[in-house]
Amino acid sequence: MEREGAMIPQLRQVLFLLVLLGVSGAASEPQQFSVVEEMERGSFVANMAKALGLEVGELLNRGARVVFKGNKEYLQLHPKTGDLLLREKLDREELCGPAEPCVLPFKILLEKPFQIVLAELRVQDINDHSPVFSETEMLLKIPESTTPGTVFLLENARDLDVGNNSLQNYAISPNSLFHIQIRESSEGRRYPELVLDEPLDREKQSEVTLTLTAVDGGVPPRSGTAQIRVLVVDINDNAPVFTQFQYEVQIPEDSSVGSKVVTVSATDLDVGNYGDISYIFLYPSENIRKTFHLKEKLGELYLKEKVDFESTQSYTINIQATDGGGLSAECTVVVQVIDLNDNPPELTISSLTSPIPENSPETVVAVFGVSDLDSGENGRVVCSIQDDLPFALKSSVENFYTLVTEGALDRESRAEYNITITVMDLGSPRLKSEYNITVFISDVNDNPPVFSQRAYKLYLQENNSPALHIGSVSASDRDSGINAKVIYSLLPPETGELPLFSYISINSDNGHLYALRSLDYEAIQAFQFTVRAVDGGSPSLSSQVLVQVLVEDENDNSPFVLYPPQNGTAPCHDLVPRAAEPGYLVTKVVAVDRDWGQNSWLSYQLFKATDPGLFTLWAHNGEVRTARPISDRDAIKQRLLVLVKDNGQPPLSTMATLNVLLVDGFSEPYLQLPDASKEQIQNDSLTTYLVISLACVSILFLVSVFMFIAIRLWKRKKDTTDISRFSSNGPFPGHLVDVSRTGTLSQSYQYEAVWPVAQGSLNLSS
Repeated sequence: MEREGAMIPQLRQVLFLLVLLGVSGAASEPQQFSVVEEMERGSFVANMAKALGLEVGELLNRGARVVFKGNKEYLQLHPKTGDLLLREKLDREELCGPAEPCVLPFKILLEKPFQIVLAELRVQDINDHSPVFSETEMLLKIPESTTPGTVFLLENARDLDVGNNSLQNYAISPNSLFHIQIRESSEGRRYPELVLDEPLDREKQSEVTLTLTAVDGGVPPRSGTAQIRVLVVDINDNAPVFTQFQYEVQIPEDSSVGSKVVTVSATDLDVGNYGDISYIFLYPSENIRKTFHLKEKLGELYLKEKVDFESTQSYTINIQATDGGGLSAECTVVVQVIDLNDNPPELTISSLTSPIPENSPETVVAVFGVSDLDSGENGRVVCSIQDDLPFALKSSVENFYTLVTEGALDRESRAEYNITITVMDLGSPRLKSEYNITVFISDVNDNPPVFSQRAYKLYLQENNSPALHIGSVSASDRDSGINAKVIYSLLPPETGELPLFSYISINSDNGHLYALRSLDYEAIQAFQFTVRAVDGGSPSLSSQVLVQVLVEDENDNSPFVLYPPQNGTAPCHDLVPRAAEPGYLVTKVVAVDRDWGQNSWLSYQLFKATDPGLFTLWAHNGEVRTARPISDRDAIKQRLLVLVKDNGQPPLSTMATLNVLLVDGFSEPYLQLPDASKEQIQNDSLTTYLVISLACVSILFLVSVFMFIAIRLWKRKKDTTDISRFSSNGPFPGHLVDVSRTGTLSQSYQYEAVWPVAQGSLNLSS
């Protein structure tokens, strides 16, 4: 059993190959189906899957359809069962007329893979029409001198059926003078002839009435009758004679109604009534009767209605000339219809695929067939489309074409194509038809998001409120739909030291950036991060952009006085000799501001003094100098209040207190004694202390300057790497203050201010 199960797929492959070979062979030998006329709509014709050797499901998967010429739909294909059913009731006589067999060619179109199978539907006749005579009464004039055995042509009956169901026999009512014989033409038609059996005697019987019956071969048979009146006339010994036995004439199919086709002529040597000739159609078909008109006395043939080459290419007309004595002659007129290019080509779309993905390789977009009712060059057609389109036409079998793409398309360059298919025949003049189809291109995610800028630079004022919107990034995607939806996100820093997500957030839908916490310019002046934009396609595409945030300073720090120190437990005194000249430098107020720019520009103002006229204060550098010579009346202890103000908006200020002692010399006591004797005693010791203090302060100041310069040079190198990122350990590096911008010291000095939390004292180092 296992061996038999393994052989089943191989047998299926062999059977499938045989089916393909059979279908390909059927392309040259049409499949034949038959149906009886007048069957009801929906009647079963055949099983298409069985006829083609295919499984039932293959018809549905391969997109099978039935295509008739001229967009007619006589059959319909049931896609699930594969049954071929009648779409409408068929009338063989209406479809094919007298032609036998009645064959309706059609094509079976399989789209995947593309294949065309030729087929024929034969409509079989049933006996649904009785023989009918065009005239219910026929009149014959027979001279009494007519010899027995003479044959007289009779009007034939017409039966629209064909084959055995058509007219088969004629019979005449019983009599002793005549009998009926049947003549069969080269076309297979049966014509009755009346044969004289006995000589006529007008004096005995001048008129004979007979009944002619036409019978077909159906089961049961149908019949039709007509009366024959035979008038016995006097002798007439000359029959008419046509000048031509056969007339051949050509007329274009656009000939107007009423135009003359031909004139037939016959002569009779008799005179009088026996020499008068009349012309009639002999055994005319219904088509000849409605198309032509024959003038009885003149023999002129005229068009009764327009002719159409595509319907009938030629007419064979039999004309009988009869004289007044009843003698007659026959001739044949053959009318050839000349084809004109009067039918434009037609196009029938069988399959149309739209939309198509933009990255598809060569793809079949449409399958269509073309036809032209004209013949010869008038019926040959060519197809074309516009030259500037990425599409091509490929010819298939039997005037079938496929419209295919020439390669992958780009929806972003063009989302739809309006294609005009031009079908032109080769007649003269050439006729053409144009058909427009629209092909839409569906999107594929082949474009990444693109930012509107190569890099973004944003500005943020320090001391901002949390959740402040600081700016936006924007990226667009040339794709459409979900492929164009952009989602934004922040990428973590490469170093891993910056807690980026606790300071900055981004709206994933619109790219808005928000500061999550307040920033301090004195801690950090700038930082940068990367934003990523991802589209919604599958697979998704992305792009990145660098965003730099510059923190802008605001005036949020008051000036800080470095010297003289304002938080010492004992006041610091500056000594001024009484012999000092005006302009003598007493001391210098040194202050700094942690802000930047004009917010750190400081100015100095003497707010209050013990003797306002004794000292002057330089507004830009804080130097205190004597304004006049010192007199003995001036108090020994002078107290000055200096206002230090920055240039911000609004300005911030700090008050500094200066204590100045006026001494006669540096050996003079430092402090004011209550009486002169005690002051004199302590004079020497105070002078010594003052000299030692000044020396220590000078030494400490110089050491601090050198240490500060060394530390500042070391930290400047470090700050250049840290200024673009936040510190991961908490607070910003705000202990460094550049005072070179204040103008209060020379540009070569920098100070480091340290505020111990516990002591509350100020240490200076240089």
